[in-house]
Amino acid sequence: MITKLDWYILRKFLTTFFFCMLIMTTLAVAIDISEKTDDFVKSGLTSKQIFYNYYIGFIPFIWGMLYPLFVFIAVIFFTSKMALKSEVIAILASGTTYNRWLRPYIIGGLFFATGLFYAARYMLPRANEIRSRFQTTYIDYNGPSANTGGSCWNCIYRRIDSVTYIGIKGYDTASRSATNFFMEKVRNNKVFYNLRAQRIEWDTAKRNWKLITVVVRQIDSLQETVSEIPTMNINLKLQPKELVKDTYLKDNLTTPELAAYIQTEEMRAAEGLNPLKVEMYRRTATPFTVLLLTMIGAIIAGRRSRGGSGLHMAIGIVIGAIFIVSDRFSTTFSVKGDLPPLLAAWIPNLVFTLVALFLYKKAPK
Repeated sequence: MITKLDWYILRKFLTTFFFCMLIMTTLAVAIDISEKTDDFVKSGLTSKQIFYNYYIGFIPFIWGMLYPLFVFIAVIFFTSKMALKSEVIAILASGTTYNRWLRPYIIGGLFFATGLFYAARYMLPRANEIRSRFQTTYIDYNGPSANTGGSCWNCIYRRIDSVTYIGIKGYDTASRSATNFFMEKVRNNKVFYNLRAQRIEWDTAKRNWKLITVVVRQIDSLQETVSEIPTMNINLKLQPKELVKDTYLKDNLTTPELAAYIQTEEMRAAEGLNPLKVEMYRRTATPFTVLLLTMIGAIIAGRRSRGGSGLHMAIGIVIGAIFIVSDRFSTTFSVKGDLPPLLAAWIPNLVFTLVALFLYKKAPK
């Protein structure tokens, strides 16, 4: 049963959270506008179009990225104010146990964690799709990646199955064609099949790929057979939409779509899937982070100190910074190294669970 004490703390929790979110969102938007003013001017769009085509997606992106910190700062801010006014001491002195005092924090943490869980799985990816579409069209297009000199920025290299690799240069999404296609089949670190084509294009009638001016080399031990074919059709098990480079792919897919995409790529024996897996597991780990930081914030700020709210906020900022650094380290070790993605997504939570237990035991009750 929720009592007046619970409602009192929950009301402070909710109002402080939304106040912090409003302040931080306004600050983030102001900084982003100052950085992208030139790009907005070059786009030729009106302020209304920029808002609906970009900031409608950018604002939820900021919320999803900083959501745990919003909750953490809100808890520390209003709880330290309560401790400074001796409200926490009065509550505990009235016969309320320490665990009972923490109950509204657990309820509030579960509420925010549940909201983030569903938003991260379904709502935030749709908002990220709006933001990334604008970013790709008007910002990245005019950025450094648009002029890479001699580097092949529009080259595509894919692994089709356990032995087959393909490469496509200059793929055009409009015509669904490209030049300088190659395909190699490798077994035991030895190439036994090599195909080169001057041009590749999507055959809409046959629903497969058409190769033009093809040279095929088949290698059997020390013998090599070379054949030239004017045109041929081949099934690469790839649709044209799968050849479109999307650096925001992991952010734009809902969790069911992301899981299905990872499963498909694993069936093709594709490599470099760790960033996608880390993102998928993090969408479950981050809501737990919200609950964890809520408890840590309440335990830290519930203790009255001479430094007041300033000391509590300083401790909170340090803990938040350590959490972010540990999260980035674990992600880097998974993407660049051999750390399992599931472990990379949950390591910060596991570490700070121990921190929360330590603080709980040391807290005056």
